[in-house]
Amino acid sequence: MGSTIDISWIQLALFMSVLLIPLLINHRFELRLGREISIAVARMTLQLILVGLYLEFLFNLNSPLLNLLWLAIMLLIGASAIIGGVKLPKRVLYLPVLSGLMIAITPLMFILLFILLKPEPIFSAQYTIPLAGMLLGNCLSGNIVALQRLFSAFEEKRMEYEGVLALGGRPYQAAYPFVQSALKQSLAPILASMTTTGLVTLPGMMTGQILGGSDPMIAIKYQLVILVAIFVMLSVSVTISLVLSVRASIETTGFIKIHINKK
Repeated sequence: MGSTIDISWIQLALFMSVLLIPLLINHRFELRLGREISIAVARMTLQLILVGLYLEFLFNLNSPLLNLLWLAIMLLIGASAIIGGVKLPKRVLYLPVLSGLMIAITPLMFILLFILLKPEPIFSAQYTIPLAGMLLGNCLSGNIVALQRLFSAFEEKRMEYEGVLALGGRPYQAAYPFVQSALKQSLAPILASMTTTGLVTLPGMMTGQILGGSDPMIAIKYQLVILVAIFVMLSVSVTISLVLSVRASIETTGFIKIHINKK
């Protein structure tokens, strides 16, 4: 297998011209997304370049303490991004969401680093940062979907919730169907993706490894590990986030005290 083919900055800049296509679509159909598209692309480009420079420094230094600190920052930012995505009050839900992410990722990273891969040093930046990033990144949308579904259900089916309370049910019993529905909806996309992986889609990590010169079977083994870890991470983090969010957002009277922001 050959080494990775480099892309010059000029080639990258020329390739970015394909972004004119979605901008033309935006103009033709009057979507009014030009500003959002421009900001998103500019932020993505700047952030990735800055992260690339920082990761080069991080990989060269390869300090276990600094790697763990970066992982902690990723968790804090991830929890903030989830709550920001559903436009819910951070004061009430930040700790439940952060707890869900931490409880889910800690045992998985232990298994991956201490039992399965065993890199040297154990918290090597080459493995710790990309693995944690993939796990967290793939859990953000699932958690957002789950919380949106949960609190939308509280808004839309408030009478059902209050009816259970009126019949003597406990607050969590009344909220259980909403938690169940939110959990199912958050897991549906990844389950659909898993059933078509290999036949319809080739996952990004496997494709990247193959383009980087890895043996296809080694790339497949890594991809299987990552997909299973992502599914477990998503299942655990969403479940804990939903359960703790319900408990944190219900007053002693049993009535929900926060509402989802609807534009």
